[in-house]
Amino acid sequence: MADKVKVTLVKSTIGAVPKNKRIVEALGLRKPGQSVELPNNAATQGAVRKVAHLVKVEEI
Repeated sequence: MADKVKVTLVKSTIGAVPKNKRIVEALGLRKPGQSVELPNNAATQGAVRKVAHLVKVEEI
């Protein structure tokens, strides 16, 4: 299991449920195409699972 994951916002949050918008912002993503590296832990995995339809995840 990788110790970091790269999360990329692939779909805009316009029209998304407000809770999902907050989750995406908490992950550190603002614009489509933006990527961030996050630790691969239970909190990150849970947040990514909630917004899986908006992001792409790659293990580093």
